[in-house]
Amino acid sequence: MDLARLRALRELSVRKTMAAVAEALLISPSAVSQQIALLEDEVGIALIERRGRGVSLTLAGQKLVERAERIIAEVESARADLAELKQVIAGDLRVAAFPSVAAALIPSTVYALLQLHPHLTILFDEMEPAESLPALRSWQTDIAIIDDLNVPTGALDPNVETIPLMDDVFNVMVSKDHPLAERSTVTLHELRDERWAIDTASDAYTRMLTEACQSAGFSPRIVARCKGFEVTIALIRKGCGISMLPGLRASYDLEDVWVCKVVPEIRRKISLAFRRGEKRSPALQAFITQIRSQVR
Repeated sequence: MDLARLRALRELSVRKTMAAVAEALLISPSAVSQQIALLEDEVGIALIERRGRGVSLTLAGQKLVERAERIIAEVESARADLAELKQVIAGDLRVAAFPSVAAALIPSTVYALLQLHPHLTILFDEMEPAESLPALRSWQTDIAIIDDLNVPTGALDPNVETIPLMDDVFNVMVSKDHPLAERSTVTLHELRDERWAIDTASDAYTRMLTEACQSAGFSPRIVARCKGFEVTIALIRKGCGISMLPGLRASYDLEDVWVCKVVPEIRRKISLAFRRGEKRSPALQAFITQIRSQVR
């Protein structure tokens, strides 16, 4: 059986529409449809059923996807074995990470790898964990940086392996003329009357902030919902609101902002995720070594 056709069927089981599979595999929807049709001709049985705008897998399709998962994993593991034998760190390594960890660690990691391994190319995509894990499972990226706010323990695919990278502590950020400026620490209860500007890129972050404030006896008064850090920090600088952001984000580009530690601490665990069986890949090992070096 053709591996590309099996991958198309596997993607269809996850994404449900030809258009979504086409986007993931960087081919046209008609090409996806053709691959599925050729696979059905090859096995001699219907693998999908069309339902409205989407499709669902037949029992035969589900059985084949289960086998395809193992086949594709074995192929990738074999590639890792061969790369390990060659001991050549070259080619492309696809990396996905969410904005705060990406801005703090990815540039220095990529730069170090360029110096050490000039034949290795890092292809980076900015993705929240909710995006990067499906990309990892569908071979659209090779390593994903995730956190336990977005991916709770036990929620990982069994075919995905993780190793810890670091803990990240959240901080409250206020303008330089805010009454809390010059304070080293603050309790959440002290912030009950504040206006909040929040970054809504991650639903998990919004949920964490709301639940933390509620545990302190109040609901945060959110006056601004921003889709990125640039607007959030601009509002903080002008005193239009405060925010609570990761310590990684407090490590750079914070002129005219005061950072207070939250008591008690609120933290998240950041991990590196990759497909099981591929840890031996020299390129993957080189990336893991360098990003851990940047953390230290």
